[in-house]
Amino acid sequence: MAVWYLAPLYVMLSTSLKTLDEIRAGNLMSLPGSLNFDAWRTAWGSACTGVECGGMKGYFVNSLKMMIPAVLISTLLGALNGYILSMWRFKGSDAFFMALLIGTFLPFQVVILPMAQVLALLGLENSTGRLVLVHVIYGLQFTTLFFRNYYVTVPGELVKAARIDGAGFFRIFFRILLPISIPTIMVCLIWQTTQIWNDFLFGVVFSSGDGQPMTVALNNLVNTSTGVKQYNVDMAAAIIAALPTLFVYVVGGKYFVRGLTAGAVKG
Repeated sequence: MAVWYLAPLYVMLSTSLKTLDEIRAGNLMSLPGSLNFDAWRTAWGSACTGVECGGMKGYFVNSLKMMIPAVLISTLLGALNGYILSMWRFKGSDAFFMALLIGTFLPFQVVILPMAQVLALLGLENSTGRLVLVHVIYGLQFTTLFFRNYYVTVPGELVKAARIDGAGFFRIFFRILLPISIPTIMVCLIWQTTQIWNDFLFGVVFSSGDGQPMTVALNNLVNTSTGVKQYNVDMAAAIIAALPTLFVYVVGGKYFVRGLTAGAVKG
């Protein structure tokens, strides 16, 4: 099953290392005659994404500039929300949490129009800034859910003892709860990184021109109809687009599983 699952990755990698003549003469499963990285260099620096022929490097940077602040902000705000909803309950907190839960089931298409209206009212013209705000808002309900479910398993006496000792709202959060939340933080970082980096719909709707993310550029590259169809370049670009999320899962995959199961069993 693992071999069957990894077969498409093998086809992509081997095709990206072949010349066009090898691709036309051989078959999908054949190994490249020699390691040829010309397709990778073209995909990174000179491939045409529509009318622009600057490769994927600029769009890769755009995705990083969008993803990093959106992931960090949504994770921090989600931790703060989860802390409040579990340790500092207020009137209507259950209804508020229910509204957040409902938000996790809303598909991207439902929020496009109201999100566009809000962005217009805020006057956000910068593509990167718009995408950061969109992904923070849409990801906030997920990060809040993760942290809230983790914090309800933390003994309330821990917070009460800190209050008696004179610790305030933010001191309890930053000095006591946040340091023990590493598994859940890793879950949120991996979840948000994957969701934001792989997003296409928000990217194509709320960005334009040189401010588009990697996924939109990859779509434009693959669907460019001018000139010779370079399958090796398309495959190299697809692998480049997948490398960040692949790296995140390889490095933090075990923390993701630990974080999801944290607090699942009491006792």
